[in-house]
Amino acid sequence: MKRYSALALLKAGLTGQRGWDRAWRDPEPQKQYDVIIIGGGGHGLSTAYYLAKMHGIRRVAVLEKGWIGGGNTGRNTTIVRSNYRQKPLHDLFDFALNLWEGMSDDLNYNVMFSPRGALFLGHSDSDMTMLAQRGDALRCDGIDADLLSREQVRKLVPLLDMSEHARFPVHGGMIQKRGGTARHDAVAWGYARAADALGVDVIQNCEVTGFTMEGGRITSVQTTRGAIGAGRVGICVAGNSGPVAALAGLKLPIEAQTLQAFVTEPVKPMIDTVVMSQSLHCYISQSDKGGIVLGGDPDQFPSYAQRGLPVRVEKAAAEAIALVPALSRLRMVRCWAGTTDMSFDGSPIISALPVDGLYLNGGWCYGGFKATPGSGWCYAHLLATGESHGLAKPFAFDRFERGATIDEAGVGFMPHLR
Repeated sequence: MKRYSALALLKAGLTGQRGWDRAWRDPEPQKQYDVIIIGGGGHGLSTAYYLAKMHGIRRVAVLEKGWIGGGNTGRNTTIVRSNYRQKPLHDLFDFALNLWEGMSDDLNYNVMFSPRGALFLGHSDSDMTMLAQRGDALRCDGIDADLLSREQVRKLVPLLDMSEHARFPVHGGMIQKRGGTARHDAVAWGYARAADALGVDVIQNCEVTGFTMEGGRITSVQTTRGAIGAGRVGICVAGNSGPVAALAGLKLPIEAQTLQAFVTEPVKPMIDTVVMSQSLHCYISQSDKGGIVLGGDPDQFPSYAQRGLPVRVEKAAAEAIALVPALSRLRMVRCWAGTTDMSFDGSPIISALPVDGLYLNGGWCYGGFKATPGSGWCYAHLLATGESHGLAKPFAFDRFERGATIDEAGVGFMPHLR
């Protein structure tokens, strides 16, 4: 792999940009791999990269039915944070956040991580009490969280409606200054390039259609490009976790729902941080291209369609305009939806499955993108050793049977703030 650098960029500019290599290969599937990862999104690609880098397992294939990053990785709102209330969640997400901070250097690829801060607004005294509780839990574990007064929020986001007659009056907020955003496409491309350089085969246009089992163990994966043998198989397909697991005769405690987002025309910088609401499911940030990115509630019924209900867009737009009235002057230029895999307690599953040789990384609900590096690290450990990483042990598949759920909503927060 040719390393990217300022010097390489200068040389390429002097030669008409003709000296660049392909970012990654387009290999034909081999007959056998040590590990096959189903799903070429951020989680699958990061898993492959850490398998090769941290565990020396390089006979790895990432199988993607379309193109890499074409699923939820390319359809989210790019927010990165770790300010969860529950300890298993904030430990895992903060580990991921630490990896985000050095990811561009590690991958030799600019993922455009921007630690501009992640701000939760409080709209009532009870909101502020819950934010204080969340902040205390985070700070006890050494994770940054600062409670802000109303005036501090006003100074940080001057365009918020802070009037006495605001639809959603702002009483204060809580900010995680290390949080922010990253470029979702660059994350997929960076991991694909780095994994490929370590010998991983990234195979696109290769849909998994079934599994071959011998003696109750997965021995190969059936695909549209033929059968491929595997020592271990990891499912990492976000909203399609249920259908893929069903090919092995399994029914997961997961329901697929559609989650929408949209973006406005580009404008000059007007919102310097990620703004979220404690009582609303509305989040606002400004992209590197200048568009205001907005998101809201999922459709809250089972669906595999990558399109959502107009009423959800209307609700998110109304809430965003109520918070930042200046947004009413902007035109929406694009909307999209992703298929999220909603687990029964709102927390992920990183675990071996009841079928020998088959593993699952799924159930991330709305929080998958921010977990990308930490998820891949822990999943790679599981696939390499057969044992769960310490951070992933609470997210075992059998926790529902044991009654050991990890429900962020169960500690007094709105379900949408998982």
